[in-house]
Amino acid sequence: MRPKIADFVMTKIFGENQQKANTKKSEDMQYKRRIILNFPTLRLTDSQKKAYALIEIEKLMRQAGKSLRDYPDIELPNAAEIEELGNRLINEELNYDKDQLKDEHLAILNSLNTDQKKAFDAIMESINGGQGKQIFVEGYGGTGKTYLWKALTTKLRSEGKIVLAVASCGIAALLLQGGRTAHSRFRIPIKITEESTCEIKQGTHLAELLKRTSLILWDEAPMANKHCFEALDKSLRDIMRFTNENSSERPFGGMTVVLGGDFRQILPVIPKGRRENIVNASIKRSYLWNHFEIIKLTENMRLSCMSNEPLEKQKVAEFAKWILHIGDGASASDEGEEWVKIPSDILLQKGQDPKETIVKSIYPNLLDNYREREFLEERAILCPRNETVQEINEYIMNQIQREEMTYLSCDTVCKAMTNNSSMEHMYPTEFLNTLKFPGIPNHELKLKVGLPVMLLRNINQTAGLCNGTRMTITQLGKKYIEAQIITGTHVDDKILRSCGLFEAASSRSSFWEKLQLGEAPPNRAVAFSRVTNRNGLKVLIDDSDCPEENVARNIVYKEIF
Repeated sequence: MRPKIADFVMTKIFGENQQKANTKKSEDMQYKRRIILNFPTLRLTDSQKKAYALIEIEKLMRQAGKSLRDYPDIELPNAAEIEELGNRLINEELNYDKDQLKDEHLAILNSLNTDQKKAFDAIMESINGGQGKQIFVEGYGGTGKTYLWKALTTKLRSEGKIVLAVASCGIAALLLQGGRTAHSRFRIPIKITEESTCEIKQGTHLAELLKRTSLILWDEAPMANKHCFEALDKSLRDIMRFTNENSSERPFGGMTVVLGGDFRQILPVIPKGRRENIVNASIKRSYLWNHFEIIKLTENMRLSCMSNEPLEKQKVAEFAKWILHIGDGASASDEGEEWVKIPSDILLQKGQDPKETIVKSIYPNLLDNYREREFLEERAILCPRNETVQEINEYIMNQIQREEMTYLSCDTVCKAMTNNSSMEHMYPTEFLNTLKFPGIPNHELKLKVGLPVMLLRNINQTAGLCNGTRMTITQLGKKYIEAQIITGTHVDDKILRSCGLFEAASSRSSFWEKLQLGEAPPNRAVAFSRVTNRNGLKVLIDDSDCPEENVARNIVYKEIF
């Protein structure tokens, strides 16, 4: 009886009502896969929907002692598509609205300038021709690197191709659609050495994702240690050997890799490293550098976005040229030290209390405006030392007359250590509480509702929570802190997390209308380029070694150019 029932069912499903049945069953499959994969926005292609529907029908048929193979006219499910659909990493990279991206790309493509179009064409030629080139796109702030990245990602993703967009830091990754930090995406070891490789094994979902990838796009590349790129190179040569037998002989396994950035800005951080250590850690000192084709972006896109007012354009052009001059270290000595003259309209006088001068300059009428998101979003104070940041934060905290909450850390000696009892006597809790470390909140963290804070960890980049995300406190509980994001791609989102205070280097990929530099940081080009116009930049110099009151020290490593 069961085989006859199965024949009847197959006749009804794949007879006159086949198309209608397929549609209903396919939509049901998408709903079920979203639940199973915990992926609410999952989009299946028509062929994937049909494949899953046929598998479900096959299960029912086997219960009746039959199979889809008994019906020659029926197309069997594609096993490769089913296997691929189980890879969440591939799903995420293919889960874009192709029609929307196509429209975005056409709008962007028509507005690319000559330099951008040259870079775009070279990269697309490498991808479409299977050339596997390595290209470095170099350009100072405002030349449209991020705009070029968007042109590339929208083009390729609208065609169903995979682009892995990464950056050397979390806050820069937020500027890229689907962006991640390079360490997170490629599982690059934190303690990187010349022998390091990425923690990617053959046959894993990440390895399969890399095999399907058409382009790796790495922004802010000059910040990363050369060993990070070399680790990825070695791993890709191994992973890609199953798709390209010559991969072991080609840089990055024959994949097209595009790096971008500006060597005038932050170089790799080497703790307690000397100048030669920092320069030697750059990608320019890697065996890979000779394989890269250099394409330069030179046109300032900010000028083209402005009004047609000639005087205003001239001011912006002169300001951009001044910053570029500082970044190039045009007047630096052989040792790399340069004294830069700060124009009088930018320079602030210290006065009796430098902290008061700084705060009043950047946050005028603070008590009336500190609850306004836009007021906080477009302003920042950068300092080279954490101690100065702490002093300014405490000054601002004392100005706000609201209830203060104090949060304490739990400092103890690790119980897994040998001779634990003797270690506890050597390092009592009171001593541990006094220690202060870069990138970690102090033992005592004081907060008030309405004040801005900055996240110091990459918690969840897809939710916009990374090192450098700025937020304002909305609620303070005994065991939780609620904050609202005020910058980036997730503005107004609320989270429940503990947050730390900010540091100067965390501003790397943010832009402000008003920017105050307290004790002006040694790398002037990085700091000055964070402001969108000259009128919003103010500098306060507190350096007893300065030969004059209106000059500041600028450190430039010319050999990196």
